Amino acid sequence: MILNLRSEKPPEGGRGVLIAVLTVLGICAVALVVGLVVTGAIGAALERTDIDFKNWWLLIFTGIALIPLLLFAVRLFPWLTNWYYLLPSIVFLLAFTIYPIALTIGYAFTNFSALNSGAPDSSKEATITVVDRTHLRLAPGSTIASFRCQTATCVGERIGLPDERGKVVRMRMSTIAGISGDVITLRSPIIADFQPTVARLVNPVKFVGLQNFANIFAQASFQLWPVMVWTVIFAASTTVLNTIAGLFLGILLNNKRLKFRNFYRAILFLPWAIPGVISIQMWRTLFNTNFGGVNRLIGLFGMSPVPWLDDGLWTKVAILLVNLWLGFPYMMTATLGALSAIPDELYEAAQVDGASRLQQVQSITLPMLTAAFTPIVLSTFAFNFNNFGIIYLLNNGGPVEYGRLATAQSTDILISWGYKVAFLGAGDNAFGPASAIAIIVAVLTIGISVINFRVAGVFREARR
Repeated sequence: MILNLRSEKPPEGGRGVLIAVLTVLGICAVALVVGLVVTGAIGAALERTDIDFKNWWLLIFTGIALIPLLLFAVRLFPWLTNWYYLLPSIVFLLAFTIYPIALTIGYAFTNFSALNSGAPDSSKEATITVVDRTHLRLAPGSTIASFRCQTATCVGERIGLPDERGKVVRMRMSTIAGISGDVITLRSPIIADFQPTVARLVNPVKFVGLQNFANIFAQASFQLWPVMVWTVIFAASTTVLNTIAGLFLGILLNNKRLKFRNFYRAILFLPWAIPGVISIQMWRTLFNTNFGGVNRLIGLFGMSPVPWLDDGLWTKVAILLVNLWLGFPYMMTATLGALSAIPDELYEAAQVDGASRLQQVQSITLPMLTAAFTPIVLSTFAFNFNNFGIIYLLNNGGPVEYGRLATAQSTDILISWGYKVAFLGAGDNAFGPASAIAIIVAVLTIGISVINFRVAGVFREARR
């Protein structure tokens, strides 16, 4: 079958879809190349000025180049007009979904961190004077040892050369080709009128293979497994508690003979209406061991203060209670919505047959709610499996538990542990290991969700 790409009728079938997607992506790629060329030329022109070059200029020039390319392409292939409606979705999908996922997967196999970021390290620098465009001389008092290279000769190591004259610091990267005495030879010449006074070694981002995963599993007994077990317990427990509370209150408030039920609904809906960032901070104050309102209340009954946020076990109890307070309104609202779809005739017929209220709930309400609640419960479990907010805001994953690393404490779940590794490491934010943790979380979430869907028979229902 010969495809006529010049017609207004789009190509059909899977082959046609592939051609269309590749054509649109090709147009975007050409626009990106044009943007890179233009921004590169502008950056080169600004090297001798005090104007700061902005990386987001690439996005602007790529967008400018994309418009005429799209207009030209639609003249060549009129059927592309239909695909232009999908172009914004494709771009957003690539930018905000595909790109972050690909970046995370890529980082998981590297040593990328705050230290190994591919940027010059100011702690590894030597004072220099420029001999000519390819030679630098070490100043008196500076030695090649100042760079702390991985090799004795430093040959092949990249260095950053900042020119700090003017309002904007201009930085050039180069590679050491050789060292003779106190003279450094560069592989590529620096531009004219560029006068750096120091040279800084670049800490490179390197491919480490499965090393990040190996390190995680090597410390699994006192880090990965305890955190993962608590993550599963937390997600399962809070889902069960919220579901039971939501079902009970929803069924209770669905009774038309209940007086002031709209008032009760409004009051019980408030925990969901208040932003969690605010309410969790309120609970954090209430659970304070020394002056919290909860301990003062139980003190009226002669009970000793409970270390809600100072003991690992009690902190887990506090997390489940706070998450119950935050989550039951959603389940209650979902229950009320599902109950409204059950015909009143079923209850009337059951009442005529002599069924009690409890029997009506057991034989009509709960079975009818099962189909509606299965996807809600499964999605709630998946959400709580990655519920970073409650863990971080209530007690920052604490308290400290002896025998674990500083980044994985007694109430940390997998996602909060990964966050701490990435952003709260001891001076060396390990984005590579954090990305490895993110991949483990993703695999576990997908695996548990698939198991839940299979047990609940969701796949069988979809095939029908």
